[in-house]
Amino acid sequence: MTRISRCFEEQQSRHRKVLIPYVTAGDPEPEITVPLMHAMVEAGADIIELGVPFSDPMADGPVIQRASERALAHHISLHRVLAMVAEFRRRNDITPVILMGYLNPVEVMGYKEFARVADEAGVDGALIVDLPPEEADDFVAAMRARHLETIFLVAPTSTDERIAKINTAASGFVYYVSLKGVTGAASLDITSVADRVAHIRSYTTMPIGVGFGIKDAATAAQIAQIADAVIVGSALVRTIEGLLDSPDRIIAEVSSQIAAMRKAMDHTDSGDVLQQHVGANR
Repeated sequence: MTRISRCFEEQQSRHRKVLIPYVTAGDPEPEITVPLMHAMVEAGADIIELGVPFSDPMADGPVIQRASERALAHHISLHRVLAMVAEFRRRNDITPVILMGYLNPVEVMGYKEFARVADEAGVDGALIVDLPPEEADDFVAAMRARHLETIFLVAPTSTDERIAKINTAASGFVYYVSLKGVTGAASLDITSVADRVAHIRSYTTMPIGVGFGIKDAATAAQIAQIADAVIVGSALVRTIEGLLDSPDRIIAEVSSQIAAMRKAMDHTDSGDVLQQHVGANR
């Protein structure tokens, strides 16, 4: 059993939903990343999604684009991100770590080599934003050979054919993008998300995580009623960006945000009407 599947299984047995925060590795400076990862776990994170900075992050909104720019100014490469994961593993061998990034650095390294070094560093899976499932066979094979998970995005506009293909290629969990557009986009229609998650469940037995549009504890609690995992990124990165002049406050403020989300998720009323709605459609 992988760390990711064990995490979902354990949280399900405790009637809790999985909380997955995202931060960009090396933002705003390399020395913060690993201590921040440990602090997020202590605050209630179950899985960490660690962004690999890229010069053309086309799926990301301005907030995460600027985070990538700040990290790249410190020459944060894929190799340095893997070194950060390896450092994190010296103290934590339990919390899953997923790399989120773009295909070019992985292709330069080579799929098999990427899977090897990721495995050796302690990575548990990867979400390659610009790698569609129709073109991912070789990458998925290299990852599976190392018992690493490959996460794919399901969009609001994904066809049933695409969802079925993702179910075949993916492992770990399915990541549903709750909004059209890039990360950090505007508003969240909870009822629409509930309908879509219920539909995706008819195609997969994997857990479903929902990201994009989760801005605070209240929206995290709402998503926890309809999904297996709550994924939050831009809200945390925005907090980091607001503290560039006070970097010593970053860890405390991000931890506070995560703790508030964890508390709100854990106190969600399981009898809520949205949960009933989703259950009726399973």
